[in-house]
Amino acid sequence: MTDSHPPPADPRPLSPYRAGWIHFTNVAPILDSLVLPPGVTAITGVPTQMNEALLSGAVDIANISAVEFIRHADTLSALPDFSVSVLGPVYSVNLFHTCALSELKRVALTSQSAMSVALLEVLLLEWGVSPTLERAEGEAEALLAQGFDGVLRIGDSALREWYGVVGPFTEATIVPEIPQSGRGITVTDLAEEWFRVTGRPFVFAVWAYRKATPPPAALLDAMRAARRHGIGHLAEVSERHARKLGLPADVVQHYLWNFRYHLEDADRLALNEFADRAVPGHAPLEFGVR
Repeated sequence: MTDSHPPPADPRPLSPYRAGWIHFTNVAPILDSLVLPPGVTAITGVPTQMNEALLSGAVDIANISAVEFIRHADTLSALPDFSVSVLGPVYSVNLFHTCALSELKRVALTSQSAMSVALLEVLLLEWGVSPTLERAEGEAEALLAQGFDGVLRIGDSALREWYGVVGPFTEATIVPEIPQSGRGITVTDLAEEWFRVTGRPFVFAVWAYRKATPPPAALLDAMRAARRHGIGHLAEVSERHARKLGLPADVVQHYLWNFRYHLEDADRLALNEFADRAVPGHAPLEFGVR
């Protein structure tokens, strides 16, 4: 006689799928309206925190610095259609400096972004200079006043400080001719410099996951729906974040419409070129689930 009773249910609760979001303004068109599906949880933090969370296994997926994806390509895969990329200026990854690039001697680096530091190091080789690089946090003008002749700033604070140096803008301001200096400070946009050197887009972040824990389809569907909504309502997103940043809404909208939130062939070519320059000998980059 066979036992017709079903086996007892596994008493262990299912583990949630854990996401780690870097919720700067530049990803607001994706994350602002994102509704997590059942079974998915999320935490937020700055780039270096989310890099560490993904690499340690504290989260399963994160929009991490592209350089960390490159450095750990043996254990990480990236979503094939998500990125934070630009073609030309980005406005929020800036080197503030008080001398010519060829004369840089002492540069302050933020600890918040491994990606921006790696990009700066690649560009320093192009410029033919080798200044002393020191970790230091604080606003650019304050650090320049302390004796640094260059300060790397990223994210929302860098956007505010950029506008503080080159603004305010008027109706007569022509975008390609936006000034890049003021009050004795020059702002060099690192993404624009990358474009000048390579003619390619620059990929700042990818949405990477641990190969052992690919994301559920419901999360990908939710992310794509949020991206469609955010891009379709960019003026609303810009106005909301402009209030938080204390910047004019049209400046924030100009900032956001520069971004490329997909990962197209040109972006992949650029990512591989940066990988070869910044991390020689890296493992092949993999782009996984759709």
